[in-house]
Amino acid sequence: MTLSLLGWRRQVAALYAAVRAAADPETGWRTWRDGRDELFAGHPDSPLDRSARADFRGLPYAAYDPALRFEVVALPAESQRLEVPTATDGVVPFDRIGAVELEGIGRLDLWWLGSYGGGLFLPLRDGSAGTSTYGGGRYLLDTVKGADLGGDDERLVVDLNFAYHPSCTYDPRWSCPLAPEGNRTAAPVAAGELLPPGGWERTPSPSPLAGSG
Repeated sequence: MTLSLLGWRRQVAALYAAVRAAADPETGWRTWRDGRDELFAGHPDSPLDRSARADFRGLPYAAYDPALRFEVVALPAESQRLEVPTATDGVVPFDRIGAVELEGIGRLDLWWLGSYGGGLFLPLRDGSAGTSTYGGGRYLLDTVKGADLGGDDERLVVDLNFAYHPSCTYDPRWSCPLAPEGNRTAAPVAAGELLPPGGWERTPSPSPLAGSG
């Protein structure tokens, strides 16, 4: 680990802070999208290696759809703990703390990172996985790493336009918790980050949230 990784975390957190402060959600989304492109293209801790960064021309996204932004109340869910083996961070624990219901998508589990500091984690594997998006799914929220779209003590902002691929999509050196059964839906989500035509050249090695890595 280096201070450059701390710099990456700071810039990601600043992007999401700008999203929460934006005058309207689409403006915030454009700021986030442009900022991510800058990080991927030029930051030393980019998920892309140096050769891939040299050819990088931006991440592909679906157009912003305001109908896919939700402010929802967390619903109760049966307690469950998952312990996820990873190649770099040992065993990472997650506790199910509730669920959200998204119109047209269905019910998705909310997970809390059970390590120091904690954080809310909301992954999604929708019907586009394996075609226009990564087969292991995408992330909607990962607050321990700054990916927080806002809300309050009662409601949570879940905007599918901000769905993004985990780092293992781009390079197998990254180890990523992925969506368990309660975060999978057959409904395709035509929003957020997409795969480029033909996909990424590298084959990732995910650590599924519901199984061993």
